[in-house]
Amino acid sequence: MTDAPRGATGAHWLARVASRAAWPNSDALVMPSGAAIADAWNEVVRVCGVTEEQLVQEVAKANRLQHARWETVEPQATKLVPEKLARRHHVYPLREDYRSIYVATADPNDLTAEQQIGFSSGRNPIFVIASPHAIATAIDAGYSGINTATNLVKAAGADLENAVRVAEQQAPETVKAEEAAAAPVIALANLILRDGVQSRASDIHIEPGRQVGHVRFRVDGVMREYLQLAMPVFNRVVSRIKVMGGLDIADRMRPQDGRARILLTDGKAVDLRLSTVPTRDSEKAVIRLLDTASARTLADAGLPKDELARVRRLITHRDGIVLVTGPTGSGKTTTLYGVIQELADGQVNITTIEDPVEYEMAGITQIQVETKRGVTFAGTLRAVLRQDPDIVFVGEIRDGETATTAAHAALTGHLVLSTLHTNDSIGVIARLADLGLDRATIATSLRGVVAQRLVRKLCKCAEVVKGPLTPEEERLAALTGVRPVKRARGCELCAGTGYLGRLPVAEVFIVTPAIEALIASDQPAGVITAQAHADGMRMLSDVVIDLVTHGETTLDEAERVIGISERVAALARTKVLIADDDPVIRAVASRVLEEEGYEVEQVADGETALQRVSSLVPPDVVILDINMPKLNGREVLARLRSQPSTQRIPVLILTANEDESLEAEVMDEGADDYLRKPIEPARFTARIRAVLRRTRMR
Repeated sequence: MTDAPRGATGAHWLARVASRAAWPNSDALVMPSGAAIADAWNEVVRVCGVTEEQLVQEVAKANRLQHARWETVEPQATKLVPEKLARRHHVYPLREDYRSIYVATADPNDLTAEQQIGFSSGRNPIFVIASPHAIATAIDAGYSGINTATNLVKAAGADLENAVRVAEQQAPETVKAEEAAAAPVIALANLILRDGVQSRASDIHIEPGRQVGHVRFRVDGVMREYLQLAMPVFNRVVSRIKVMGGLDIADRMRPQDGRARILLTDGKAVDLRLSTVPTRDSEKAVIRLLDTASARTLADAGLPKDELARVRRLITHRDGIVLVTGPTGSGKTTTLYGVIQELADGQVNITTIEDPVEYEMAGITQIQVETKRGVTFAGTLRAVLRQDPDIVFVGEIRDGETATTAAHAALTGHLVLSTLHTNDSIGVIARLADLGLDRATIATSLRGVVAQRLVRKLCKCAEVVKGPLTPEEERLAALTGVRPVKRARGCELCAGTGYLGRLPVAEVFIVTPAIEALIASDQPAGVITAQAHADGMRMLSDVVIDLVTHGETTLDEAERVIGISERVAALARTKVLIADDDPVIRAVASRVLEEEGYEVEQVADGETALQRVSSLVPPDVVILDINMPKLNGREVLARLRSQPSTQRIPVLILTANEDESLEAEVMDEGADDYLRKPIEPARFTARIRAVLRRTRMR
């Protein structure tokens, strides 16, 4: 290139970039504007004595673009850009979302490439900067059908053999021999672990297939494809992971669990929890990544203000059981660690019993469960109680023995913190009963429950919703009555997802004296739920809608995590219970109400009506025939008005009796209205609307 006449066809734009950076010898660059992009990059690196990475950073800065992040590559993006097009224009597709495709390029001024990529992919191309060498390596790897270990390691452009090391290593000479024997596999395993940590993954899934294996990251609760491996390479990577965790690589027919601690080149320590299971084709490995330095206080956990105050109210108790419930990966343990951080003031004795110990905390005693050695939750808890603890954290209540021991500890002056798997907070009562605790014990030992989920938080690139809503937003907005404030967009920072990080959504159930009495008297879940709401508990759907209205998440995300449309739709329609032993009256009343948009349920006797009102989702209005089998309308009315959880539900009495004195008596007993048969549709629905208006104004 140096033989080309200076300025023959104008200075190359890369020469101007080098000159602006004031690099050595930049004024000696001789590159015509039509020079091949790879040659131009090589010339700048050679003449100015800079690295490719320095040039990448300077080109990105000059063009106000981001540089390529190879750890965020999504293999499926290659389906949108043909290999021929990628090689012709020296570009590589990194990832895509529903509107954009992020493409690595060494020449951001190539407008032809931009147009052809947009036409081919049907997406808006967004250029990010990479060196021609890195792009060529990525093309060879990404379009070969299978990402081999050698190609991936070259594309990463880093010293991966030393990027990750096991903290508890064997003798140096033994390790050296093993690493030398399988350097590419070690490098690939290290690449997967390093990129998993850098991508903020909570788990890495290494999944076998017939011909290729898949590696996927779970980031912010959502699985993300990372790469594919030929099965011979895949099996070696799994073996390497097993070696790191101290597992038996020769035993591929049984599930195994292990752990390891790794140190990254920046000094960051990450704990690994390893699990392998045999499959038809090979072994599947799942790695949970735990940042040993990320244990947060309760205030840092991100709980909404009202729910945080209620949790703090719960942990003021010095005895009893406080539980956190939710599905796997909902942040239960993280919340309890925050509670422990808040309680660990140096004046109390705190002991934890965990499987595994997820975060190391100073000033408390942490015990690792080892079932194979007889160290179980229940047995360890009994032993710990002999050591004068004030607070005991039991990782999970899994069986009746642990539940019984925990209740005994709670009743003898200890505060027990633990987790349990139920769908909501009130469901804990039935679950503890299933584990063998009687209702009286549950009532006196349980202090409260936090039901938790995690929803993804909008990235700072989120766009304000100004114009029309998408069809899905329209559907959810119609169901919830909430118009979304912001919409996920996608950028380099959030890897095109539109979300960055997660927020907890909590339903905090506090056992008040009124609820304790309901539990002890074996009242149905619906009665307890109604009382909890009266005491100030907000449902998960209420909390997440609050986040949507403040622009912190979206209705789409709320629907994905908690099924908000089903919950809100169930609550949105007014529910009417009709109790009458005359099937004709029930049919006529139901038809009239359903035509008005009400949700109607029919029962034929008073006893069934009472059971239905006490269910998990009680009706909004109850219509009772005054004469019914088992329990008549007046008896059902008396029962409803005697219970705090049902005394505010409006009740209409329906009868064919013309006695006006009876109407006065029933109204004195607590009925909200009195209707005579036969049913007149207009009058019937008008009276129900009037009752509902009066009830909502109370």
